Amino acid sequence: MQQVLIDACGWVAVVDSGMNFDSEALNILGRPQLLLLPKVIEELRQLDALRPRGKKLLLELLTAKSEEVDPRPGAGEHTDDQLMDLAQASGMTVLTVDVQLKRRLFERAVPVLEVTKKKRLRLIEGL
Repeated sequence: MQQVLIDACGWVAVVDSGMNFDSEALNILGRPQLLLLPKVIEELRQLDALRPRGKKLLLELLTAKSEEVDPRPGAGEHTDDQLMDLAQASGMTVLTVDVQLKRRLFERAVPVLEVTKKKRLRLIEGL
């Protein structure tokens, strides 16, 4: 089972696209195991609080479908550092649309799952 670390901006892009995430993920990865770092959950809660009622981030759905995972010791305090460190060390894919994070992940040969403009998921496994 492919493990996918969720980045906050990646989940926001999924929700804003209106896609059927489960169907898209199934087509690309089979049934992935979704993982959330505590800092990502914190970021998503902060973003969700700022959004209007009709544009909420479906956090209950996400947390029900995912498992919380702690960062590795020494991974740093920044969310991107924690995502990159854990993904690289554990062979995980990262769901993100953050350009800078994607570049850092590509440099370390970490697969990236991104949301395209066509409201689809795309797996990128290298440059």
